[in-house]
Amino acid sequence: MRKLTDRERKAYAEDGVVHLREAFDASWVEALREHAEDALNAPGRLGRNLSADDDPGRFFSETFLWHRHAGFKDFVHSSPAAELVADLWGAAGINIIFDQLLIKEPGTREPTVWHHDLTYWPVRGEQVATLWLALDEVTAETGAMEFVCGSHRWGQRYHPIAFAGHSTYDTDEPEVPDIDALRDELDFVQYDYAPGDCTIHHGMLVHYAGGNQSASQRRRAYVTRWAGDGVVYDPRPNIQRMLFEPDLEPAAPLTSRLWPQVWPRS
Repeated sequence: MRKLTDRERKAYAEDGVVHLREAFDASWVEALREHAEDALNAPGRLGRNLSADDDPGRFFSETFLWHRHAGFKDFVHSSPAAELVADLWGAAGINIIFDQLLIKEPGTREPTVWHHDLTYWPVRGEQVATLWLALDEVTAETGAMEFVCGSHRWGQRYHPIAFAGHSTYDTDEPEVPDIDALRDELDFVQYDYAPGDCTIHHGMLVHYAGGNQSASQRRRAYVTRWAGDGVVYDPRPNIQRMLFEPDLEPAAPLTSRLWPQVWPRS
């Protein structure tokens, strides 16, 4: 596994995001590209096209792939991902929340709206993060994420916004402010990715991604969502539905059939 530096841990703590170059070798990237094609060609019941009907491209999303596909399951349990997150936090144990493909084909206009992740999910705690692994070259043109540095420390939970179609989320949190109107007041960071690079960002960090403006370059990302020490089950109505309901009481630790602990490895 690629070891993290103190500078990288400091970037995550202060900015809420860290960019890790060459975090995953070519064998993982090639395997995930093959598995992504499997999912595109035969989506599961949670596969969605998030683009509008008149969008010339395609914004494909599918969650909980590792529960149905052996290749993604192998990544979750055997890749360096969970250990990287544990190293970042100094955590004693790491649970997988879910995995996701986010693929923007060339010419996709659909953006990913400004949001943060944690309020979509029925979990609560400080050690919740997303690992966003690039399977292609990714730039601002093709839809690299842009992050509001330090927004994970604002102490504000925001209403989850549906990425496409009519929002079914009905929560009491205020909406994300107009981030673009605050560009002179906030600090932003955006990275270029080579295949195998990743970012790890805090579950409360506000971020966005544009469409894929390239006429030829795909933007394939395999995304894993992780929980560490002290994270508990927080069921709430009208948020993102999980693959199935875990057999847990509210405020219980996450370890379950839905959210197994995958690090340390048994």
